[in-house]
This record gives sequence, C-alpha cells and structure tokens, in this order.
Amino acid sequence: MGEVIGCHTVDAWNLQLQNGNDSKKLIVVDFTASWCAPCRFIAPFLAELAKKLPDVVFLKVDVDELSDVARDWAIEAMPTFMFIKEGSIVDKVVGAKKEELQQTIAKHITEPASGSAASSS
Repeated sequence: MGEVIGCHTVDAWNLQLQNGNDSKKLIVVDFTASWCAPCRFIAPFLAELAKKLPDVVFLKVDVDELSDVARDWAIEAMPTFMFIKEGSIVDKVVGAKKEELQQTIAKHITEPASGSAASSS
C-alpha cells in the first residue's frame, strides 16, 4: 500500500478493516479530526511511516465524519491510534506521540506471526 487510507463511509471502513484482517497484517487506525492541531502535526509523520512500512495497513477515520465508528471504538481524544491484528485490538496510543507510535508499531510487526518459522541464525 504505502499510504494512509482515508475511510469516509462506514462501508469503506468495514471493507478496509476486513481486507486488513484477511491479510493478517497489522492495522494502525488514526482516529482524527479536521479541527485537531496535534492530528495535523502527526499526519505527515504517519504518511512517512506508511511509505516505509508497506506491510502495515494505515487507516484514517475522521471522528466527525464517522461518529458512529468513533463511538463504537470508544474514542475520546484525538488523535487516538488503535492497533489491530486479525480482528483484535492489540494496542492503543493516545496523542501525537511520534516515538511511542513508532515503538508500538515496531513491537507488533516484530512479533512472530503464528505459523512463521523465520529465523535470523
């Protein structure tokens, strides 16, 4: 992919989430808002991460545009980043924290996927 995919309808959100879950890739969801200054601050950083990490699915949801989705996911502050693997929430970062965001992504993409026998030795 290499990009942050904006989900502007509930159908698009459900489709992207399903595709990500089916691919078994880590999904990072950025719950954002157009009026949120920290969200605008972190957006270019997220776009760079998406380019560098093609094996991670990056989705963006505007909480005002998809308020039902934001409510379903109990989003209370922006930006909130949810980390999803195979349909389960595995982590969450609240706030425009570049370092924490990067570390959390690294943590979840380096964990071995079930059934993988990759070894560096």
